[in-house]
Amino acid sequence: MRPQDRARQLRPYIEEAAASLSDGDALEAVELFPAWAVDTAYPAGIRVRYGDKLYRCEQAHTSQVGWEPPVVPALWTEVAEPGTIPVWKQPTGAQDAYAQNDKVKYPDEQGDIWISDVDNNVWEPGVYGWTKQ
Repeated sequence: MRPQDRARQLRPYIEEAAASLSDGDALEAVELFPAWAVDTAYPAGIRVRYGDKLYRCEQAHTSQVGWEPPVVPALWTEVAEPGTIPVWKQPTGAQDAYAQNDKVKYPDEQGDIWISDVDNNVWEPGVYGWTKQ
């Protein structure tokens, strides 16, 4: 058997084992995760590779063109290194609203750090529900 054929046989086992990795470890081995694909049923919680980034499915759905992970934050969240403070993004609904005590940088990576004062926070920092750290 050719090595490429054996690698194809082992791929499902590798992906199953990768699913149990912590986010930090998963980010060190993004290549172990399945690539995002069109017409695929994704359950909530699964992580997939898109480009060189790792994303977590937020809502179960069947993928389609135009619903790529970086395009639809209601369906996908980029997996970040634990302890990383993300840049604030406008939530699209309850599924990606910020929880109380979540931290964000605003308005960009060099911006101030803001802490959410409320659960289900969909407001922009400085408008309501945030305290500048």
